[in-house]
Formats: sequence, C-alpha cells, structure tokens
Amino acid sequence: MSKPLGLIMSIIHSINISKLGGVPKLPLKKAVVKFEGLEEDLNRFRMERKNGDSRRAVSIFSLERILQLQEEGHPIDVGTAGENFTIKGMDWTKLKIGMTIGLGSVLIRLSEPCAPCSKIGESFMENNFSRIDQNKNQGWSRWSASVVQEGSVSIGDAVYFEEN
Repeated sequence: MSKPLGLIMSIIHSINISKLGGVPKLPLKKAVVKFEGLEEDLNRFRMERKNGDSRRAVSIFSLERILQLQEEGHPIDVGTAGENFTIKGMDWTKLKIGMTIGLGSVLIRLSEPCAPCSKIGESFMENNFSRIDQNKNQGWSRWSASVVQEGSVSIGDAVYFEEN
C-alpha cells in the first residue's frame, strides 16, 4: 500500500451492513472487507448477477451530505441510503471514476456514482430519492466501488486518496 497523500482529514464515521439485504443498513464497529464486499452484508444487486458485480462491491456516502439533506428536511440518516461506509470530512466534489481511496487497511477504486432507486425513497421528502442523483445534482451521489485490497476497517479509521 502506498502512503496517503497529505494530511488525513477524513475518517470512517460509520460502517453499515444489512444481513437480510435492503435498507436501512445497520452500524458495526468494525468489518472485514473482501473483494465481494463486506462480510455478512447481503447486497442483492451483487447476488442477482451470475458472477457478481465486483464494480459494486461496496458503497460510500458523505456524512456532510446526509447532514445537509437533513437540514433540507429529508428524513435520511446514516445507513438509510444503503451505504456501507459513511465518510466524514471528505470533499465529495473531488470524487471521480477510477480514484483509489484507502479506508484503514482496505483499498477501493471508485466505479461510478450510485444511481438512486425507490428502495431508499423513505429517506427523502415526498419520496424524492432523485435528490442524490449525480446527473441532476453533481457531487451529491453515493459512490459504488470495487475492492482493490482486502482487509479490515474500524470506525475512526483514516480515509485518504491514494496515488494512481
């Protein structure tokens, strides 16, 4: 693993899984991350694909975006948008496809902004889940990522950009 670039300002605020699938994903203090995703997290999207979809092994979302959405009146909370990792302190506007991010000892590579779906509708006023659609509101989306390096993560672990 290469060294983080610059000062570490971001941390893992929450680690979230759903053993039965769906939302909300509930918090854990630590997790093991495999190439397929977090252990014990049932991700129906990956399961429905014959060989899985490694580009969508994990999802991340911004704590600051969640708090901003709450200020707008949305009933969203950590884990209710289906994210595996809620990140605190990361500049969400800098995320781009192909970026590698370190989460503790784990490395992930951003695959795509995560298109919102009706399953997270209850987290938004009037079921307006498109509020976090990247095509409509740049910089507000959750992100899907593949796992480049397996490992374990804990709440409070550093989150940082890696050199590609």
